[in-house]
Amino acid sequence: MKKKLVSIMMAATMIAGSLVGCGSQTDSTTANDSQTKDAAETSAKEETAATEDKAEDTSSDEPITLRMAWWGSQDRHDKTIAAIELYESLNPNVTIEYEYYSFDDYFTKLKTLVASDEVWDVFQLGGNFPMYIDKIYPLDEFIESGVVDVSKISEANLKTTRETDGTQLGLTNGINTYGIAYDPALFEEAGATLPTDDWTWEDYQKAADTITEKLGIFGSSTFLSSDFTAGCSTYIGQQGDLGQYSFFNLDLTGMGFDDPQMLAPFIQMRADMIKKGSYPDAGASAEVTNIENDFLVTGEAAMVWVAVNQFPTIYNACAEQGRELALAPLPKAVAGGNSGTLIQSSQMLCVSQDSEHKEAAAAFISWFENDVDCNNILQAERGIPANEDVREALSSSATKGQQIMYDYVDSVSKNPTPKEYNVLSPEGQDQVQDNYLNYIQQVASGEITAQEAAEKTYADAQAIFK
Repeated sequence: MKKKLVSIMMAATMIAGSLVGCGSQTDSTTANDSQTKDAAETSAKEETAATEDKAEDTSSDEPITLRMAWWGSQDRHDKTIAAIELYESLNPNVTIEYEYYSFDDYFTKLKTLVASDEVWDVFQLGGNFPMYIDKIYPLDEFIESGVVDVSKISEANLKTTRETDGTQLGLTNGINTYGIAYDPALFEEAGATLPTDDWTWEDYQKAADTITEKLGIFGSSTFLSSDFTAGCSTYIGQQGDLGQYSFFNLDLTGMGFDDPQMLAPFIQMRADMIKKGSYPDAGASAEVTNIENDFLVTGEAAMVWVAVNQFPTIYNACAEQGRELALAPLPKAVAGGNSGTLIQSSQMLCVSQDSEHKEAAAAFISWFENDVDCNNILQAERGIPANEDVREALSSSATKGQQIMYDYVDSVSKNPTPKEYNVLSPEGQDQVQDNYLNYIQQVASGEITAQEAAEKTYADAQAIFK
């Protein structure tokens, strides 16, 4: 069957953390697949037998078509397609129809498929997976049967994609965290103080303003939707004692702090930067459609917030221009305070409840995460691999940008972290995020104050739980 490749215009978001058309919605369903599905609905005993029968089917020459989709940069698209082609060459009976999207377009399409019970066999999810939990088919039975190999993935890494009840929802595409990518040469040219391991948001703002004054470019590129992560999740977690505050509470049943005005300083900083021109306003931010045309890459900004799996991509893009980037820790609320930076899963691959070939989909995910040859193609673009053998293989041949990423994650992993924390998002956060970004623009234009924006953001978030 001929694959249907969809190339989508990128929307104005990066990730993460954030990023029409579709392939065929019809899979070739064998009699044994249907029997397996029926048997799985009868009893645990029959389900075990059906799984054994299905295992025989997927290892045979029976033609299987899987649908897969993801979001990301062009670099991710190219590498993922090459990995798929390798898998098909190793498994001639398997055809994978793939689609790729920008972040926003991906979730627009996913919501349509959820409504019609046609979600792709293999699909990518991030921290907003609770919104789609009913469409995820857990991997536990496939781990137990050996179809999915987790022998080289640590318990800590497996936990990053588990439900609180222990259900294994998927396998992480990579261990990830956040940082500030920057161009040291632009800092030095402007006479701005370079980032340090203990710099603050005040230092960040001062450096950005200085660069804009001296060089006439943005001191900081747009954080896009990650400005919510920076100003709400991270900034709140940086205040008080370690683990004292979080934007949402650990159970995702309410707020993790009581005083909305804790948000106001970051909102005021961002609005002041927009007014000064050291940070892009909404119109300029809309020009950034993916990490590869970010203002840092085009030389129109000196730094930007990144999920560190993005760093090698922009490092290479700038290296082609004769520029060398560096990676700094996130600024802190106060010097010597909490970092607010946590190691987490970048995204995960999941099996769809709608799939007619769940075991084949699970087998592909296992290969995608564990196979060294596959990951030599992927080159940790989605984050540092969870499989220890894959990490060792990639580290031995890492590019300079990749090595900076590995070293940075190793450094961040040594930071003190709260005994308990939750990096997941409750359903409804997307609207809170959109409103928050609009409130910042309203503060910048003088329509409301930062204090009012903080109150509105808190009320919006609180309303999720009512």
